[in-house]
Amino acid sequence: MHSAALTEMGLADEWTYEAIEVSPDGFDALVGSLPVRGFLGVNATVPHKLAALAIADEASEAARAIGAANTLTFREGRILADNTDAEGITGSLPGSPAGMSALVLGAGGSARAAIWALREAGARVRVWNRTESKARALANEFGVELETGGSTNAELVVNATTVGLKSTVGGQRLCEAEGPDLKHLGVFDDGLQAEVVLDMVYGEQETELIKAARVAGAIAIGGREVLIRQGAASLRIWTGLEPPLEAMRRAAGSTDV
Repeated sequence: MHSAALTEMGLADEWTYEAIEVSPDGFDALVGSLPVRGFLGVNATVPHKLAALAIADEASEAARAIGAANTLTFREGRILADNTDAEGITGSLPGSPAGMSALVLGAGGSARAAIWALREAGARVRVWNRTESKARALANEFGVELETGGSTNAELVVNATTVGLKSTVGGQRLCEAEGPDLKHLGVFDDGLQAEVVLDMVYGEQETELIKAARVAGAIAIGGREVLIRQGAASLRIWTGLEPPLEAMRRAAGSTDV
C-alpha cells in the first residue's frame, strides 16, 4: 500500500518502503544504523512500539501521552517519534465518538492509543484486559473507567488485543504464536451488543470478532482500515504530502469500508 501511494504521489523514483524483521533485542541497534543507510524513517509494529518511543530524542504530544510510538523520523541526527495509531483509529470510525460509551480491550501499545484517542475525542471509555491489574493501571493512568467483566456492553467496542492475530500475514512474520480464538477473551458471554465494532487485528480473512459484529448487526471495521489510515498519516509526516487513501485501499485489498 505504501508503494502504491508513493507511485500515485509521484515519489516512486526517489522513495521506497520495505519490511525489515527484527527481534526486540536487536531493535535499538537496527534503528541506530538506519539513517546512515539512507532511511528517512520507519514504522514500528508489535512488539516494538514502546521501544520506539524509548529510543527517540523527541516525541510528539500524542506519542508522549500514549506512551508508545509507531512512527520514527530521522532528521538532522535526531530521532523523532510519533503515534499515528490514534489518528488511524478515530479516522476509521463512521463518525465522531464524542458522547459514546466505548470499551477498549487490551493493555498494550495499541490499547493505549485507542484509550487516549477515544478519550480525547469525547467518548466515555472503559478498559478491559485479561490481567485486571494491567487494565486497572491503564484506567488510572488515563483517567478512564475499569471494566471488570460485569457489564461488557458498549456502543463502541475496540479490540486492541492480539486475539485473532496470526503469526504471518502475507508471508510477513508478526508474532511468535497464533493469537487465541475470540472465546479466550472471556467477554461477550451474554452476546455482543454494540453499534460499532473496530478490530485492530488485520489479516487475509475477517476475524471472529468482525464476523460476530456483522451477525449482531453492528458496523464492523477491520484492522486493515486502521492500518491504511495510520500508514497514510506516517507518509504525511515523512513527505509533507497528502497520501491517496483509495490507492492504498486497493493495494491493501481492503474491504473494510
